[in-house]
Amino acid sequence: MSDQNPKHKPVKLSTKSAHAGYFMPMLQSLADKDELNEVVKNCVIKSCELLEAGIPLHPDGFIKEHDAGVLRAEFEAYSADELADMDESFTCAGRIVSHRSFGKVAFFHIMDRTGRIQCYASREHMGAEAYTVFKKFDIGDIVGVCGKLFRTKTGELTLACESVTLLSKSFRSLPEKHNGLTNVEIRYRQRYLDLIVNPKVREIFRKRSKIIREFRWFLEERGFVEVETPMLHPIAGGAAARPFITHHNALDMQLYMRIAPELYLKRLLVGGFEKVFEINRNFRNEGISVRHNPEFTMCEFYWAYATFRDLMDLTEDLFGHIAREVCKSTKIPYQGKEIDLTPGTWQRLTFHESLEKIGGHAPEFYNDFNSVLAYVRERGEKVLTTDKLGKLQAKLFDLDVEPKLIQPTFIYHYPTEISPLSRRNKENPELTDRFELFIAGREMGNAFSELNDPVDQRMRFEEQVREKEAGDDEACAMDEDYLRALEYGMPPAAGEGIGIDRLVMLLTDSASIREVIFFPLLKNEN
Repeated sequence: MSDQNPKHKPVKLSTKSAHAGYFMPMLQSLADKDELNEVVKNCVIKSCELLEAGIPLHPDGFIKEHDAGVLRAEFEAYSADELADMDESFTCAGRIVSHRSFGKVAFFHIMDRTGRIQCYASREHMGAEAYTVFKKFDIGDIVGVCGKLFRTKTGELTLACESVTLLSKSFRSLPEKHNGLTNVEIRYRQRYLDLIVNPKVREIFRKRSKIIREFRWFLEERGFVEVETPMLHPIAGGAAARPFITHHNALDMQLYMRIAPELYLKRLLVGGFEKVFEINRNFRNEGISVRHNPEFTMCEFYWAYATFRDLMDLTEDLFGHIAREVCKSTKIPYQGKEIDLTPGTWQRLTFHESLEKIGGHAPEFYNDFNSVLAYVRERGEKVLTTDKLGKLQAKLFDLDVEPKLIQPTFIYHYPTEISPLSRRNKENPELTDRFELFIAGREMGNAFSELNDPVDQRMRFEEQVREKEAGDDEACAMDEDYLRALEYGMPPAAGEGIGIDRLVMLLTDSASIREVIFFPLLKNEN
């Protein structure tokens, strides 16, 4: 039976070039996907003609001596006469992002990692043969250019090309320059295209790199040592989260992708490392939202002989330093609001104070199990039969307090039952010496004075096991080796985890976590 689907009909290429057959698999693939158009066909025809002329479409290597943005910055102030007096040629390389042809001359812009510069090609300067080859280059092609600088009649700094060398042929057209690439699905799925056409996106990721660099510098300057811990764990622990599960064939054992490095980093405290940090990738098999991606980056750091209050001060200084270095100010815009990260100005409230002062709930209400249970159920929160008052209060906090915490706020002294790895408060053992940091209505960090009593830790693990058996698939598992480590003695310490992705969101004024992750997880394209 013949295939009636028109997609699968053979593609006819209107060129007599002997090289046309090289492109048939690509053309057929595009036709099958309904992505074949006249732009692609014309590009293929030009490519065949270049090959016929002995011009390789993807030659090996090119010595790039100058950056486009650097050239513009260095010579932007030069007058036309000053440029004319120079006898220096410059060699750049980049992608053609605009092209205007006027017969025997053409103006085009190339863009590299530093910016863009206008180039001028002419038959007179390049020669008839070289200019004929150049006319077969398209927007999107990557080229190398060599020439001298001058100013056009409109005053634009321009490179007069002595030569233009094709370095990589592009077979697809870039989005129209005025509208750019605005489809969010395409932007995230084809991030390479997003980076080509959207300068703001490139700037976000440059800032991300600088944020991580300054984060690392800040900790190292204070004596912290960067370490690496496993990403494959035999036990899912260190946080309340659902893990990704995998299997190691040679050892025939089930393993979990890391949900947090905490228990391994604290083993290093036992071993004598007093200040450690890790900038790490974590994986949690949970929902996706503007704040959550299943694969994300955190920095966790641990400080022997310190308390959670020491970490509050350190965190204020850390955020202030990074904001000054990256944003040039500790007062930054975020989604229409000004966030003040100036150290010393951050709000500090206990967990129960926040329920009262921010959430508007009286102690008589939030300390009554049945009242809170009815309230959170009415608001659509899932409740397990094992949930106690502390866990219900945490749901109450999520509903009525967290969204209102716009300016930097430390919430501390969380209930013990929702803090299985935190040290109990000396005055009130029902609470822990733990804080969470909130900015712009979301959690930015979690920290506490560490629980180093192996007996207390075992009891907390046992309670978590009971909760897991009752249906809480985010509860921690029993980790006997970690308990054994504590039995050797871990110094009193404090530890903290800060979400790098959310920090980048804050400092780049990005509304979605997908804007600050190069390749966020998406559904299958088909």
